[in-house]
Amino acid sequence: MSEPPKSPKDARRQERVKHGSRAVRDVRPRDRGRFGQTTKPRPVRPPPVLGSIGETRGTSDEPTVVLSRRAVERLDQGHVWIYRSDLASPETLAGGEVVRLADERGWFVGKAFYGAQSQIAVRLLTREDEPIDDAFFARRLAQAKGLRDTIVPDPERRRAVRLVHGEADLLPGLIVDRYADCLSVQTLIEATDARRELFANLLQELVHPRAIVERNDVRVRAHEGLPQRKGMLRGDPPGPVEFLEGEITLAADLLEGQKTGAFLDQAENRVEAGRYARGRALDCFTYGGAFALQLARRADNVVAVDIGEQAAAQGRAAAARNGVRNVEFKVANAFDLLREESERGERYDTIVLDPPAFAKAKSSVDPALRGYKEINLRAFHLLNPGGVLVTCSCSFHIDDAQFETTVLAAAGDAKRRVQVVERRGAARDHPTLLGVPETRYLKCLILRVV
Repeated sequence: MSEPPKSPKDARRQERVKHGSRAVRDVRPRDRGRFGQTTKPRPVRPPPVLGSIGETRGTSDEPTVVLSRRAVERLDQGHVWIYRSDLASPETLAGGEVVRLADERGWFVGKAFYGAQSQIAVRLLTREDEPIDDAFFARRLAQAKGLRDTIVPDPERRRAVRLVHGEADLLPGLIVDRYADCLSVQTLIEATDARRELFANLLQELVHPRAIVERNDVRVRAHEGLPQRKGMLRGDPPGPVEFLEGEITLAADLLEGQKTGAFLDQAENRVEAGRYARGRALDCFTYGGAFALQLARRADNVVAVDIGEQAAAQGRAAAARNGVRNVEFKVANAFDLLREESERGERYDTIVLDPPAFAKAKSSVDPALRGYKEINLRAFHLLNPGGVLVTCSCSFHIDDAQFETTVLAAAGDAKRRVQVVERRGAARDHPTLLGVPETRYLKCLILRVV
């Protein structure tokens, strides 16, 4: 016999068990989650498999890659990368090909570049069933150029501009920077590298540059199994190319300079920093002096610091080119200089911190945050009341919130109250793609001590 009910609630439970209603749940309740809700074990989804979906023909006969449901959802949310674990592809499929994307039911999803080496196996080109031919790439290049002609008009081609910003311009793995009348090109994945002659031809027809330089001497190509390489794609070596940034004349060595010749993503931030400059100014990690020369237009004097003599020499040459006499270039470790000057009680009215990326991998985020806190803490110690700090991070693995929290912690330790005057990112010719956070990497805060 069953035990008599101990309460009205227990009596109702026994009645439900007797009649079979919700009996299993009442007698053997399922595990409950953190907040009391019932939880179910997540089903293990099998990986996508190739089936007969290739029988469906579209505008062309590219090989078909099947995407998992998670991958399709990722595309629907705006991303353009699919990782190898979320797709199935023919064993004979070579890297660099254009592929047709389909979901597990066989429905068309899009067309993309396929990579055989990188963990990013698919980079979306289009969600439309359209031919991916020379005309397609010509249209994409023209669209990218059209944006720059609108936001950075330069009919005389006296300035520098990023013409193509990879995924953000729906041309994954392709970077094109224009310095005056010359182009610098990077083809960073198998698909764009295999088509570099095509892109050189299309760019020559679209832009009519004096020279096209290939700057494929970057480590990221190793993820695609590609060698490092640099040289000329069209024309003769251009030598130093002069261009304008605001009212300052700079020069880039397209074959030997950093990145594609210079750091164009900071161009607008440098000009903006010059608007706030006053009094005694300090520019740390000055590489070539581009920030320092903008500060010098309004500041009384500027100290520009870089760890390399070559960078300092380039800065001195740039100052001479512009007739600037109120900038002193020092060769020093910026960390050491900030600490030493803070301990000596030095004071500045304007400080710029534009370090290289401290976090080049997720594993280095914690030490990178400590590095950002250290230099910002020293900068806050060095600033006079009312002084302006322009502080930057180009580490993708550190997002806006982490960077701002770190700067706030530095201000707190320095016992300084700080206004945010501007939150900025890369220049407008470096657009970001909504849904692809990887295209937003540069953070720039313009702060004022109050």
